Amino acid sequence: MRKRFLRGVLGLVMLLALPIGAAQPEVVETLDIARVWAGHPADFCLLTKAPHQFVAFYDDKRQWTVAQRRLEEKTWRFTKLPLTTGWDSHNYLTMALDEEGFLHLSGDMHCVPLNYYRSEKPYDASSLRRIDRMVGEQENRTTYPKFFRGPKGELIFMYRDGSSGNGNQIFNQYDLASKTWKRLLDQPLTDGEGQRNAYFSGPVMGPDGAFHMSWVWRESPDAATNHDLSYARSKDLRTWETAAGKVLTLPIRLNDGAVVDAVPVQGGMINGNHRIGFDAKGQVILSYHKHDKNGNTQPWNARWENGKWSFSQITDWPWRWEFGGGGTLNFGIHLGPVQAEADGSLMQSFRHAEFGGGTWRIDPVTLKTVGKISRRTTPPALGKLEGSFPGLSVRFKGDDGDAPQPQTHYLIRWETLEANRDQPRPQPWPGPSMLRLYQVKKP
Repeated sequence: MRKRFLRGVLGLVMLLALPIGAAQPEVVETLDIARVWAGHPADFCLLTKAPHQFVAFYDDKRQWTVAQRRLEEKTWRFTKLPLTTGWDSHNYLTMALDEEGFLHLSGDMHCVPLNYYRSEKPYDASSLRRIDRMVGEQENRTTYPKFFRGPKGELIFMYRDGSSGNGNQIFNQYDLASKTWKRLLDQPLTDGEGQRNAYFSGPVMGPDGAFHMSWVWRESPDAATNHDLSYARSKDLRTWETAAGKVLTLPIRLNDGAVVDAVPVQGGMINGNHRIGFDAKGQVILSYHKHDKNGNTQPWNARWENGKWSFSQITDWPWRWEFGGGGTLNFGIHLGPVQAEADGSLMQSFRHAEFGGGTWRIDPVTLKTVGKISRRTTPPALGKLEGSFPGLSVRFKGDDGDAPQPQTHYLIRWETLEANRDQPRPQPWPGPSMLRLYQVKKP
């Protein structure tokens, strides 16, 4: 099952109503990129580092493609790579630039050998070349690649080795001088002991300067077998500890003391829908959902305070999300992380298949919802479908790089059908949709 990383469905951008006359985000630049496959969703990647911008995507024939431009240019240069994706919605693409400007690209992986490309010239996607190994071990059944920066700015690559229900989390670190990868840790971060695997959210850099990670354990490819929300933090990505400061011996196992909420198998918790946020004091808040005492599925917030985890049920929805099986699911509930506003108040985005979506105002003391607020990060016109094929939905993906101007951000938009449990769809299929770049000015 896809997690991040559904990222609340493939980079979901909440489109929320504003009061009449309220300031709205404004599109200040629009650029068509290319026609792309619309038969199923798989996440693309937008990466900006002024004056360069890159977009990795699957074209209308599902071929790996990287578009690039300088920000002052209006046309794109395209690089086609000799790989074509199938029907698996796990198979997103991810990119990073190292300190010397060399482009790193990975993706299209679900329990398959590592797919990894690196450019031979700085800021030049046309020089991307396949490299058949990073470290050379535990790279034959890779899933969920992620590039991010370590505590000293070093480039880190994280992925799962193994399968759903039986896999371990691996961290590699890039050595700029030798242009080679090495293990960041001598062993995996977690170990399912051959019986389960961990599905992660994070690492997220907190206001305390530490990296925070949460995860759920899963016993098998069946999504209903998720259980036991867990948490750990680290200053250096090497030494990990619980919220109480207890150092965890690596690899972390189920019974090592990292469990936050012992939600049982079939308890209503799913991988890909637990989030890491922080309150105005910098205290970590974990958001997730599980079944309540009546068997209905409710979102919860958990915060470490006064030496223990406190739990708050956010809603009392009369609705049960009955999910299970394998493949990429279409989520009935989406949760965003709790975020602190400048005035110390808290907010949290959500979307529900039956009860709509929006942004909650969260009480800073109880962590319960105390109403809804109007919030929009995307102009409303961008959410309007352009295609007429039945079942199409709008997809958004934010920028994994830097905003070149204050008060603006880039995003990409395209349209596809919903996920189909990673199985091929019979024809007819929708025609290609336009992948488009927007620069948006905040209200």
